[in-house]
Amino acid sequence: MQSHLLLLAIFAFFVSLVFAVLTKDDAAEQLRFGGMLFAGFIAAGLVLGWLMFPVPL
Repeated sequence: MQSHLLLLAIFAFFVSLVFAVLTKDDAAEQLRFGGMLFAGFIAAGLVLGWLMFPVPL
């Protein structure tokens, strides 16, 4: 069974990859921008998940 964190990381990787390739021309810029996007997606997902944890269903 896959965890939500693994699925979040896979989704963040592919979205970051596509955005970096589409928006930047230089390979070094693509790598830096993609890494920043990936880290931002992971951080946002963890923070939002942590904030929603005490909310009852």
